[in-house]
Amino acid sequence: MEAKQSTGKYWALCFFWLAIMIVLLVVYRQFFWLALPGTVTYFAKALDLI
Repeated sequence: MEAKQSTGKYWALCFFWLAIMIVLLVVYRQFFWLALPGTVTYFAKALDLI
């Protein structure tokens, strides 16, 4: 049986990347895609999917 790992760090990183993504959507729309992998990756890690 695996021990449950704390996901607080991953939630913080997910919201950090989400903030970057929102700023990029407002300021530099063409660079929105650069923040998308970080947001999705840390969201999946926070939900303990990967």
